[in-house]
Amino acid sequence: MIDLRTLREDPDRLRASQRARGESDSVVDSLLELDERRRSALTSFETLRAEQKSMGKSVSKASGEEKAALLERAKDLAAQVKTAEAEAERLGGELDELMQTIPNIVDPAAPHGGEDDYIVLETVGTPREFDFEPRDHLELGELLGAIDMERGAKVSGSRFFFLKGVGARLQLGLLNMAMQQAIEAGFVPMITPVLVKPETMAGTGFHVAHDKEIYRLPDDDLYLVGTSEVALAGYHAHEILPEGDLPLRYAGWSSCFRREAGSYGKDTRGIIRVHQFDKVEMFSYCRPEDASEEHQRLLRWEKEMLAKIEVPYRIIDTAAGDLGMSAARKFDCEGWIPTQGRYRELTSTSNCTEFQARRLGVRFRDKDGKTQSAATLNGTLATTRWIVAILENHQQADGSVVVPQALRPFVGLDVLEPAK
Repeated sequence: MIDLRTLREDPDRLRASQRARGESDSVVDSLLELDERRRSALTSFETLRAEQKSMGKSVSKASGEEKAALLERAKDLAAQVKTAEAEAERLGGELDELMQTIPNIVDPAAPHGGEDDYIVLETVGTPREFDFEPRDHLELGELLGAIDMERGAKVSGSRFFFLKGVGARLQLGLLNMAMQQAIEAGFVPMITPVLVKPETMAGTGFHVAHDKEIYRLPDDDLYLVGTSEVALAGYHAHEILPEGDLPLRYAGWSSCFRREAGSYGKDTRGIIRVHQFDKVEMFSYCRPEDASEEHQRLLRWEKEMLAKIEVPYRIIDTAAGDLGMSAARKFDCEGWIPTQGRYRELTSTSNCTEFQARRLGVRFRDKDGKTQSAATLNGTLATTRWIVAILENHQQADGSVVVPQALRPFVGLDVLEPAK
């Protein structure tokens, strides 16, 4: 959540952020009013509580009628204290509930506008000119015996699939290559839980009660994650980290689950938009003042991975109105998909500043012994969707696919041949 001190000292900063996101800035006035009422109620409670303590000392020294009168007054005062405490707690709960709905403050450097108002920061590579009619990834996947959508639908329903044979080897090789790169860069490898508690999901910045993308197991009050970011963000919840340990970097491998509730009719062919996929995700805890530089590091590691699969891509700076709740700024790397004639997202990296850590109680102790909220960042190193770009960009006229050089040791093949 946002910092209350920032709200009080610079409310216009939050107003500007809300407008940049396309949200109403009237919530800022509501927050300020609630905060003032809560602080007033706390002052009233503390004043009455101090009087109650003083009254207790007076009662112990009094006798006779004076003591009886003081006891009556003490009884009345106790009721007032209880009422004042309840009012302060009620207003605190209301303030916290409203604070939980406010997205992170947008980085002023993020472009203004909505989904289509991104800025292209860099374009790497040139789309290949084919001397034959290229097949799309699903046709190639079926020809190679790598992707089986039909049986996926039979077993689990639409937007589920099987990766088999060279398809399974390609995904395992890709994710192992990503994990190996992460380890070499100093990340701690993690196999993370895919089911989390509601407080972990909400702490990461997801609206568990209203988000139609999230799968929920109501009997267990658990949620299936859409990214290992959720589990990694909760890993140090309610902990105080030594400053000397920062940055802490983790690479999480997990299956991910998304309902794709708002994508009816979109990308129904193949494995671009599905309910289940696998991913290796980078996650970093660092000092707030180091977050911007750490964001650039994560982007560089993503570019290093993309170079290994030898596909053209571009990097975009996502506009404020298209940022998720937790992100202050986000860069997407989009790979070229030949049969669609456009770039599609392969990775993203987000700077969540102290937003998630404040919600989850992740702090560090600085050199002066004071505790403050850490910053958190995340970035994708590889995911199932990368198979789409690899197959389409490296296909040959006979339906075979050349495995990128760096990926070959992890797949164990130089070329994926059509199934017999």
